[in-house]
Amino acid sequence: MIHTSNVNIKNKRATFDYEISDRYIAGLQLYGTEIKSIRAGKASLVDTYCLFEHGELWVRNMHIATYFFGTYNNHDVKRDRKLLLNKRELDKLEKATKETGYTIVPLRLFINEKGLAKLEIGVARGKKNYDKRQSLREKDDKRDMDRAMKY
Repeated sequence: MIHTSNVNIKNKRATFDYEISDRYIAGLQLYGTEIKSIRAGKASLVDTYCLFEHGELWVRNMHIATYFFGTYNNHDVKRDRKLLLNKRELDKLEKATKETGYTIVPLRLFINEKGLAKLEIGVARGKKNYDKRQSLREKDDKRDMDRAMKY
């Protein structure tokens, strides 16, 4: 049974505020009403971050709206959710975050071809203001070149 889903929720601030070095795809431990809300596209990655607690990776502040048809079983909107990665990936990520200036940020929430919710996370380092200006300049240049190619 192949699911085709167009759910692709991005964290646009992540690539602007951070320089991403490594990317990983992690599973999410979700309740039934949470996955239904995600499939409806009712989730947000604004102000979301990841942290380690007792050797497990958790995502904080991820907003998944309450499911409209959910009853008393509905989930808490901003609860901490466990990320599912294998041990080797977890060790690599934990070692990377111990270095100064590095953090783990969620980049994209999507539904894979099997119908499972996945979160793309990245090991990131914060950008300085001049780096952000450089990113904006590159983005503007690329847009101008694309416009020139169109005509």
